[in-house]
Amino acid sequence: MKQFSGILSILKNKYFIASAFFIVWMLFFDPKDWGLIRARENKLVELNESEEHLTKMIKDTRTELGLLKNSAQTIEKYSRENFYMKKDNEDLFIVKTP
Repeated sequence: MKQFSGILSILKNKYFIASAFFIVWMLFFDPKDWGLIRARENKLVELNESEEHLTKMIKDTRTELGLLKNSAQTIEKYSRENFYMKKDNEDLFIVKTP
Protein backbone atom coordinates (compact mmCIF):
# COMPACT_ATOMS: atom_id res chain seq x y z
CA MET A 1 0.00 0.00 0.00
CA LYS A 2 2.87 2.36 0.79
CA GLN A 3 4.46 1.72 -2.64
CA PHE A 4 1.14 2.44 -4.33
CA SER A 5 0.82 5.76 -2.53
CA GLY A 6 4.41 6.62 -3.55
CA ILE A 7 3.65 5.90 -7.21
CA LEU A 8 0.38 7.81 -6.95
CA SER A 9 2.16 10.85 -5.54
CA ILE A 10 4.63 10.76 -8.44
CA LEU A 11 1.76 10.59 -10.93
CA LYS A 12 0.08 13.58 -9.25
CA ASN A 13 3.27 15.63 -9.47
CA LYS A 14 2.67 18.52 -11.87
CA TYR A 15 6.25 18.40 -13.19
CA PHE A 16 5.96 14.72 -14.00
CA ILE A 17 2.63 15.29 -15.77
CA ALA A 18 4.05 18.24 -17.74
CA SER A 19 7.18 16.27 -18.68
CA ALA A 20 5.16 13.22 -19.77
CA PHE A 21 2.80 15.41 -21.79
CA PHE A 22 5.76 17.16 -23.45
CA ILE A 23 7.45 13.86 -24.38
CA VAL A 24 4.24 12.38 -25.81
CA TRP A 25 3.54 15.59 -27.72
CA MET A 26 7.05 15.75 -29.21
CA LEU A 27 7.05 12.07 -30.21
CA PHE A 28 3.62 11.84 -31.83
CA PHE A 29 1.81 15.15 -32.37
CA ASP A 30 4.45 17.75 -33.20
CA PRO A 31 4.81 18.72 -36.89
CA LYS A 32 8.39 17.45 -36.70
CA ASP A 33 7.58 14.24 -34.86
CA TRP A 34 9.62 11.05 -34.72
CA GLY A 35 7.73 9.35 -37.56
CA LEU A 36 8.28 12.25 -39.96
CA ILE A 37 11.97 12.45 -39.10
CA ARG A 38 12.35 8.69 -39.71
CA ALA A 39 10.51 8.95 -43.05
CA ARG A 40 12.76 11.82 -44.14
CA GLU A 41 15.88 9.86 -43.19
CA ASN A 42 14.65 6.92 -45.29
CA LYS A 43 13.92 9.25 -48.21
CA LEU A 44 17.41 10.76 -47.89
CA VAL A 45 19.01 7.30 -48.05
CA GLU A 46 16.89 6.48 -51.11
CA LEU A 47 17.87 9.74 -52.83
CA ASN A 48 21.56 9.18 -52.09
CA GLU A 49 21.38 5.70 -53.64
CA SER A 50 19.62 7.17 -56.67
CA GLU A 51 22.29 9.87 -56.96
CA GLU A 52 25.06 7.27 -56.93
CA HIS A 53 23.29 5.23 -59.60
CA LEU A 54 22.72 8.27 -61.82
CA THR A 55 26.32 9.43 -61.37
CA LYS A 56 27.52 6.01 -62.54
CA MET A 57 25.15 6.16 -65.54
CA ILE A 58 26.45 9.64 -66.47
CA LYS A 59 30.04 8.39 -66.26
CA ASP A 60 29.22 5.40 -68.49
CA THR A 61 27.39 7.62 -70.98
CA ARG A 62 30.29 10.06 -71.18
CA THR A 63 32.68 7.17 -71.83
CA GLU A 64 30.39 5.85 -74.57
CA LEU A 65 30.07 9.33 -76.08
CA GLY A 66 33.85 9.66 -76.19
CA LEU A 67 34.09 6.35 -78.05
CA LEU A 68 31.35 7.37 -80.47
CA LYS A 69 33.11 10.64 -81.29
CA ASN A 70 36.39 8.92 -82.10
CA SER A 71 35.62 5.60 -83.77
CA ALA A 72 33.57 4.78 -86.86
CA GLN A 73 33.44 1.12 -85.83
CA THR A 74 31.90 2.07 -82.52
CA ILE A 75 29.29 4.20 -84.29
CA GLU A 76 28.38 1.29 -86.54
CA LYS A 77 28.18 -1.14 -83.60
CA TYR A 78 26.06 1.28 -81.59
CA SER A 79 23.63 1.93 -84.44
CA ARG A 80 23.26 -1.80 -85.14
CA GLU A 81 22.61 -2.69 -81.48
CA ASN A 82 20.36 0.19 -80.48
CA PHE A 83 18.61 1.27 -83.66
CA TYR A 84 18.61 -2.07 -85.55
CA MET A 85 20.29 -0.54 -88.61
CA LYS A 86 21.71 -2.82 -91.26
CA LYS A 87 23.61 -2.75 -94.48
CA ASP A 88 21.78 -3.12 -97.80
CA ASN A 89 22.83 -6.71 -98.39
CA GLU A 90 22.04 -7.98 -94.89
CA ASP A 91 19.01 -9.50 -93.23
CA LEU A 92 18.20 -8.58 -89.68
CA PHE A 93 16.72 -11.03 -87.19
CA ILE A 94 15.60 -9.65 -83.83
CA VAL A 95 15.39 -12.19 -81.04
CA LYS A 96 13.77 -11.02 -77.82
CA THR A 97 14.57 -12.96 -74.69
CA PRO A 98 11.90 -13.18 -71.98
